[in-house]
Amino acid sequence: MASVHESLYFNPMMTNGVVHANVFGIKDWVTPYKIAVLVLLNEMGRTGEGAVSLMERRRLNQLLLPLLQGPDITLSKLYKLIEESCPQLANSVQIRIKLMAEGELKDMEQFFDDLSDSFSGTEPEVHKTSVVGLFLRHMILAYSKLSFSQVFKLYTALQQYFQNGEKKTVEDADMEQTNREEGERKMEKEELDVSIREEEVSCSGPLSQKQAEFFLSQQASLLKNDETKALTPASLQKELNNLLKFNPDFAEAHYLSYLNNLRVQDVFSSTHSLLHYFDRLILTGAESKSNGEEGYGRSLRYAALNLAALHCRFGHYQQAELALQEAIRIAQESNDHVCLQHCLSWLYVLGQKRSDSYVLLEHSVKKAVHFGLPYLASLGIQSLVQQRAFAGKTANKLMDALKDSDLLHWKHSLSELIDISIAQKTAIWRLYGRSTMALQQAQMLLSMNSLESVNAGVQQNNTESFAVALCHLAELHAEQGCFAAASEVLKHLKERFPPNSQHAQLWMLCDQKIQFDRAMNDGKYHLADSLVTGITALNSIEGVYRKAIVLQAQNQMSEAHKLLQKLLIHCQKIRNTEMVISVLLSVAELYWRSSSPTVALPVLLQALALSKEYRLQYLASQTVLNLAFAQARLYHTLGKTQERNRCAMLFRQLHQELPSHGVPLINHL
Repeated sequence: MASVHESLYFNPMMTNGVVHANVFGIKDWVTPYKIAVLVLLNEMGRTGEGAVSLMERRRLNQLLLPLLQGPDITLSKLYKLIEESCPQLANSVQIRIKLMAEGELKDMEQFFDDLSDSFSGTEPEVHKTSVVGLFLRHMILAYSKLSFSQVFKLYTALQQYFQNGEKKTVEDADMEQTNREEGERKMEKEELDVSIREEEVSCSGPLSQKQAEFFLSQQASLLKNDETKALTPASLQKELNNLLKFNPDFAEAHYLSYLNNLRVQDVFSSTHSLLHYFDRLILTGAESKSNGEEGYGRSLRYAALNLAALHCRFGHYQQAELALQEAIRIAQESNDHVCLQHCLSWLYVLGQKRSDSYVLLEHSVKKAVHFGLPYLASLGIQSLVQQRAFAGKTANKLMDALKDSDLLHWKHSLSELIDISIAQKTAIWRLYGRSTMALQQAQMLLSMNSLESVNAGVQQNNTESFAVALCHLAELHAEQGCFAAASEVLKHLKERFPPNSQHAQLWMLCDQKIQFDRAMNDGKYHLADSLVTGITALNSIEGVYRKAIVLQAQNQMSEAHKLLQKLLIHCQKIRNTEMVISVLLSVAELYWRSSSPTVALPVLLQALALSKEYRLQYLASQTVLNLAFAQARLYHTLGKTQERNRCAMLFRQLHQELPSHGVPLINHL
């Protein structure tokens, strides 16, 4: 079929065997599938209102748009879709196509001649400006431009299309009859049939402009909101390669290829596709035709900016900085303030580990507000809140800042940033040890997405904020000992975000950490040690910390102490305060387990001071419990029972607001 399509519709646009760049100069062309759709439309017009019920006609109308805009499908699948909507009409369409395919060429000629009658009369069946009317006019015009040899090839293709459909229908009927009692084998064959259909669709020839645009927009939307519904990376790339074979200069296809390669973390292919996208954007003149030389420069500077973002995503910070400098230089030459604001935001991302990065971020937010860029301004505020949270600012100030950010979201309908804001609130409350508030925010985000799916008629969007909220939910349940509930949440996460999806690493790390904690609580240190490798692959710092905990539990104190000291120096250097406190707690535990509680006390006091300074209540509670135990053990060693009891009670009285997940730690101690 592919060869038929190539010879039929692309030879007129070839010079010396090379397809012209503007293959979409012809808006549409006739294919056997589109003839079948035309038969469906014709039968719908001929069928009276009484013959088809209102519900069936409504289902048919809903079916029409994807049939007109989507890619070509096999005849058997088309019959099945029509039959699900209106069985009576499916039978009429099948008979009509059979008569045309088994008849003569003049039958197809007569059919196209009769299509023009749909627009005639004072009350025509189809209005010329409607979706169906435009489709009919395009088909009639495309058919009238075909030469006699091309019409003959089209009719031959129609006959082959019909024969393949009939053969497939007979095979399906035979299979259903012979395998009715063998359920498992039937399911396997049905799965095989689906893959065959996909192969037929991919080989059905070139897509028209509308079909290609519909396909690209649909897949891009699914990649953003619900990656599980999109084609697999291999299948999507195959379709894109087929599309680019007929139109190498289709810029949007290159960009979707870039997004698809990002799914599988393919650095080379994603960079290749991104550069091709901007090259084609310049070559086709999409920018320069409307804006002259300004459009050409705009493509160049945004190409450099996107390249910087790509390198930053893969951790190539030096290459990202060079690309960003190039984007800034071109933007300054063109006086493009919007591009410069984007560059300023990425400069903060590249330099956020520096002590003065908050100055750059504050400047970015002010400039974004000044130039009326709410998206960048809101992202800047959220980044500023995150930075201030790690710096130990009070929760009320952070929530006030996020409230100002939320006002921008609702005012400009930035739904994506609303989700990110709620996920960030969940993380902030979790950081400060307020598990109830974190739980409330996570459930709010999940319920908002559920409401959106009901209103929009689509599934919940599978964005990063959704994954973050569910991971927090799983960890909160696990901290309270509800491992069965945590497993249910993780099971849902795995269904929502398959292992090859973009945000799968979030639940992978969460799952490994929960399994590790459970194994340590059960005393299964060998099982916990086997999980360290997986944690290290996802988060090196967390992996080293967990390795030290396992060594400590296995009484390998010297190795654990060396590992913890190295990790402590590294975390202090990168200003990871949360991990610094966790490491100090582990070092203190190592000391009192080595019968040196007096050495452990200064370490615990240092951890407590850091927890109080940065307002990390969860870690502060853990530190208090460790202090209570260390002092009680010290007085017990000295034989001062009264002081031991008084010391334990004193720390309990000073810190009555202990989180519920502190109880397992008490039992452990």
